[in-house]
Parts: sequence; structure tokens; C-alpha cells
Amino acid sequence: MKNNQSKYLLLFFALLLTSCGAKTTFDSAKLGTAERDVTYCTMNNLPQKMDIYYPSSGGPWPVLMYVHGGSWYQGDKAEGEGWRGMNEQGFLVVSVNYRLGDYQTKFPAMIEDVKCAVRFLRAHSAEYNIDPNHVAAIGVSAGGHLVALLGTADESAGWDVGENLEQSSKIQAVIDISGISDFTRNIPNGLNTSIYYTFGELANKNTPENITVSPISYITPDDPPFLIIHGDSDGVVPVEQARILHDKFTETGVPSTLVIVEGGDHGLRKPTGEDANPTGAQIDQMIIEFLEENLK
Repeated sequence: MKNNQSKYLLLFFALLLTSCGAKTTFDSAKLGTAERDVTYCTMNNLPQKMDIYYPSSGGPWPVLMYVHGGSWYQGDKAEGEGWRGMNEQGFLVVSVNYRLGDYQTKFPAMIEDVKCAVRFLRAHSAEYNIDPNHVAAIGVSAGGHLVALLGTADESAGWDVGENLEQSSKIQAVIDISGISDFTRNIPNGLNTSIYYTFGELANKNTPENITVSPISYITPDDPPFLIIHGDSDGVVPVEQARILHDKFTETGVPSTLVIVEGGDHGLRKPTGEDANPTGAQIDQMIIEFLEENLK
């Protein structure tokens, strides 16, 4: 009996010490700084990195996560520095790398990594002083496609793999700029090589492969609000892709705002490099207002 009592006392004190252990807290010295090359997941022995840009005050902050473009086989998280100005609006900005397409790496590696990044942020919310219940994603081109999938495809798609699986990869708002939403539709030949290289199928075919990689295949009424921005002179991804996505959201009852940039190319500017309509500054303001409405 005495031995049992001793065991129980030891167990009690062990649990007490565990519960009183040091908790990870935010280092205020990081305010207003950038923390680069943070490993958020390691897939197939390939560490995936993110850059974190901290506001200069406040917190816990809502998160804006940037997913770069580059036809799924190129590009870098360094692009995310361009969104650092959102710190001034009270958002912590994160920019992620993900596994890029090559002879060994194919889809769904990219979306698996992006989902893993969201779970990582939630698992480390205290360390980074973030509000884990208010996470938005923004992506351009291939990144737009990936954030649209992130916003529509839940765990049933099978892409939540890797680390921090106790956390959800569901986000609260999506900004899709110049992304593809339906691979069964026609896409200009210039992009079809990248599509085949990444997904193993050409676009404009109603095949299981194209349906699986299309964000419109996963839309349900509980999806987060979307802001969809696309140029009507986009020669890479037809503006039809934006309209298809918006119409499907509207039909399903998901809040969706569609902004067609008149004269805008794939980068939302005129081919001459001039501002289209709306201008870049006006688009930035739309993004801020969308995030303010849906994340704060």
C-alpha cells in the first residue's frame, strides 16, 4: 500500500511539474522585424521555409499568408516582402515556399505544404503572437490556384498530411489573384506545358485528374469569403476562370467579391506597364477593406 502511495505521489508531482512548465511566449524584440527561413514542415526530407513579418506593436494579430506564383515549378517566398506594408494595418504577414514541380515532385505536394504551413502557424500561435482563429491567404497565379484550393478543399481531400495534424488548415478568408479555378476549361498553350508537368494532364479535358485539382470541385456553403481579382486582358489565365469561380460561389451561397480589372494583364496592369482600372492603389485598398471586414 505504501509503495502504491509513493507511486501516486510521484505521478502527481510529475504532472504538476509538467503543467507548470515553461510556456512558449512571444519575444517582443521581434516587433517590427522580419524572421526569415523558418522551417514549418519537412516533407520527403525537404525542409519547407517561411518568412514572417511582424507588426511594430499590438497583437495577437490576424495573419495574412502569401503564396507565390511561378507556374508551380518556380518562384520564391521573397516576393512576400511586397506585402509587408500590411503590417501597418495590423496583420502579421507570412510568405511561404512550397515544394516546386520537377521530375520527382508532382501535385499534390504544393497544396500539402501550404496546408501544413497553416497548421504550423496555429500550433505556434503563442510563439508568433498571432490569432489562430483569423488566418487569410493571398496568392497570385499558381499561388492563386493554391489558396483557392486551401479555401475550398477540407480534410476529406486527403491533403492534410505531415506535421501538426491536430491543428486545422481551414482559413477564414481568401484573396485569389489571376488563379485557375477549373482545369477542365481551355487554358492558353503557353501554360499547358507547366500544367502537364505539374499535374500529369493537359487542361481542357473533363478527366478525373483535372476535376481533382480544380478548386470549383470542392466548393461548399461553409467556405470562407473570397475576393477574386483578375484582369480582363490576361493572356495567361483567361478571365473566364475568375467568373466561373465567382458564379459557383454565388450559386452555393459563399460570400464572393469579383473585381475585373479593365485592361489588366496577368499582373493586373496594362501591357504598357501603366495602371489599369481599378489602379494598383485602389486594388490594395480593396484588399485591406476585405481583410478588415473578414479578419477583425
